[in-house]
Amino acid sequence: MAIERVKEYFRERGIEGRIREYDTSSATVELAAQAAGCEPARIAKTLSFHGDGEVVLVVAAGDARIDNQKYKARFGCKAKMLAFEEVEPAIGHAVGGVCPFAVNEGVSVYLDESLRRFETVFPACGSDNSAIELSIPELEDLSRACGWVNVCKLREA
Repeated sequence: MAIERVKEYFRERGIEGRIREYDTSSATVELAAQAAGCEPARIAKTLSFHGDGEVVLVVAAGDARIDNQKYKARFGCKAKMLAFEEVEPAIGHAVGGVCPFAVNEGVSVYLDESLRRFETVFPACGSDNSAIELSIPELEDLSRACGWVNVCKLREA
């Protein structure tokens, strides 16, 4: 189970106890925000894309969405998300629990600038009912991100 991989990853770093496992689903931004007791924007959603011969994960704020022009300018290809059935084999986490931790080899993780406006955010932990509250520097370190990108736009209020 993917959450076990994430627990082991965090156990090695001494923070496994910070993982929150909920009695309800946290598989969508809205459900995750309800479970975590925070605004939806602070949910750090992980989006999965086909890259140039690799899988690209973009971790973005819950109220952000991919801007196709920005994505193409940054990655040199159209933003094409992985199909449902491709996600778990490619990343190591199933839809609803995709996160930037303990991912398969060859998966590149990027953090979107939309996250920088928060002190802490809540990414999933490999299951559809888990999360962890992390500071932005912790997220940057623990995700082993390749870097920061600006490929999203915020939803209109």
